[in-house]
Amino acid sequence: MQHDILMKKLLLTHDPDGRRLDSETLLLAVGNIMFHASTVVVASNLYSASFQKNDITEIETHGCSEPIGYTITKISKIFCKCSGEGDINSRIMSLFDLIGKYSWDAKVVLVLAAFAIRYGEFWQLVQPHPGNTLAALISSIKQLPCDLKPLKLQIKALSLLVKIMMDVAMCIIKFESMPLQHIEPGNEISIVTKSQIYEAVYWITRSCLACFSQVTDFTTKKYEQVYSDSTVIAVWELSSLMYRLSDICSNLRGQVDLCQEEIERNLYDRLLNLFGEEHIDNQKVLTLLFPSKNYLPLKDCSTQVKLGVSELKDKIVLLLITKPQLLAPEEIFLLVQQTCEHPLNERLRESYKIVWFPLPPSDTWTDVEESSFNFLSDLLPWHAVRKPRLISSAVVKYIREQWNYKDEPIMVTLDSNGKVTNCNALDMIKIWGERVYPFSASKEVELWQNQNLTMQLLLDDINPLFAFWVEQGKSICLYGSENLVWIQQFNDKITELKQAGLQLETIYVGNSELGEHVRKITARTGETNLSDPLPFTNVQAFWLRLESMRRSKLKLGKTPNSDHVLEELSALLDMDHREEGWAVIGSGSSSDIFRLQGVKVMEFLRKCSELGENIANLELSSVPRNFLDSTFLAGSCRHSYSVPSRGNEELILKIIICQVCKRLMKKFVVYQP
Repeated sequence: MQHDILMKKLLLTHDPDGRRLDSETLLLAVGNIMFHASTVVVASNLYSASFQKNDITEIETHGCSEPIGYTITKISKIFCKCSGEGDINSRIMSLFDLIGKYSWDAKVVLVLAAFAIRYGEFWQLVQPHPGNTLAALISSIKQLPCDLKPLKLQIKALSLLVKIMMDVAMCIIKFESMPLQHIEPGNEISIVTKSQIYEAVYWITRSCLACFSQVTDFTTKKYEQVYSDSTVIAVWELSSLMYRLSDICSNLRGQVDLCQEEIERNLYDRLLNLFGEEHIDNQKVLTLLFPSKNYLPLKDCSTQVKLGVSELKDKIVLLLITKPQLLAPEEIFLLVQQTCEHPLNERLRESYKIVWFPLPPSDTWTDVEESSFNFLSDLLPWHAVRKPRLISSAVVKYIREQWNYKDEPIMVTLDSNGKVTNCNALDMIKIWGERVYPFSASKEVELWQNQNLTMQLLLDDINPLFAFWVEQGKSICLYGSENLVWIQQFNDKITELKQAGLQLETIYVGNSELGEHVRKITARTGETNLSDPLPFTNVQAFWLRLESMRRSKLKLGKTPNSDHVLEELSALLDMDHREEGWAVIGSGSSSDIFRLQGVKVMEFLRKCSELGENIANLELSSVPRNFLDSTFLAGSCRHSYSVPSRGNEELILKIIICQVCKRLMKKFVVYQP
């Protein structure tokens, strides 16, 4: 009965005002102090792996009227003032009055932090580092015990109690970080769990008072007191608190797990319903997707500014869902190039936002995955989930089941109302960049409807110089091989044709496998001016775009047998490291583009050289099928047909092949009255 009255009094002191504290990060810092100190004299198996963190970042606060360090200092003063004085429950009430404005997880971590500082200071003075002369001097003046062996039982009991306090605190933090709004008011599971939370906070606070008092006593114990009844009583007090907290921890873990299951079940159902509803904006959807207990769940990677979901209101949101390792460097390069560096970026950049949404392959995050995410998210030009470990398992389940995420990168498009308009816009963005705005599936279909295989499609945005050639309508030849002898012969022949007047630009792109040998050849072609140099990163981007084109076509239900573009893309991508060369020739946005392989490449170039002075007017993409036809004959033909001059100026300048005898046709001007 008396305990129930006390708990009611404690609840009356609980008056949170919205201030927030990053309890988990603070607890990690506390754990580093506690367990580092414990390992000095206690077996290493007491050291909790959960708190082996050396990279504790800034502990975030929001809405706090004073620094948390100041609050912790005031708690420490109450510990010192109350140690050994008065009724213990009166001391506890003093502490709860001080921290009444904080949430339950913040209360318990602040109390633990105040004790951890005293705990760590004691061990630092008792067993200073060999170079820490200041600690040694202070220890000498205070006459702290040098030999702790007689206190081994008391210290072991203290260490065990510290460990269980940390475990219970972690349970409380887990519960308080849950989106509890997804549990119906009056739910029995929630009521029981909250009741156990209040009990746990009380007993952790009481244990901290006891531990603080005993650590203080270590500095005043005389040798004869070590073996006295007071030491036995101290061990018994710590052990009884440890057993009580162990029972609380066991029960609380079970209750928190039940709450978690209830929340995940309700949240998943809510997601299923929410995406089928109409909304006036995207805020409801985004609030469910991102950790709702985290008031600023996003960050701008380029500036590290923390953001709320309100920053995405009325914008199209592209959720880039990948593993914590994100993408291969060349894929990141291509994606950045097609978004942030795209010519349309200046006009569209405020209309949409890319948010990196990392998901590990398993249910838990490893240290390697977390390090990878932290490193990459500091370098990207997009937004990212700030604390992806807090993403609900119901959200992960929804993404995997409803958006068919299978650990391969996808980019889900949410329009300004939160509606899914494309389950994977990644390939279309790699192909066309920001021209696919608003990134919907219907836009992808629309772009492919009138798209033929052209040089503009293959080289678009890979290099500004190539875009200039495309606009000029120049003939362009892409070629590849890993045979240096063939590459030299090919370029020698191209040089000969250029000297004769052929207007042609050549680009070496290796093959789709892009091994180290291709990298070396790419560098060599630039150094020796064998062809126009294309950096290896751009070569990688070229093949990635081609692969994206093939996937996009296949996603739309096309097959190589029914779609010419897909047929040619597949042929290019299937080029392996074989030594025979290949070439693709075309110009600008013309769909008259052709691919040659093996001996046909050199045969075609030899045929071109037979044109003599006519080669200056040769548009390569208009004649290959005739050149390589077995019926092609040298010399001029004797057939004729007339071409009206008006509106056909470009055609008149070109070399024309007779469709009957396959010879070159001479040009004459005929005047009509």
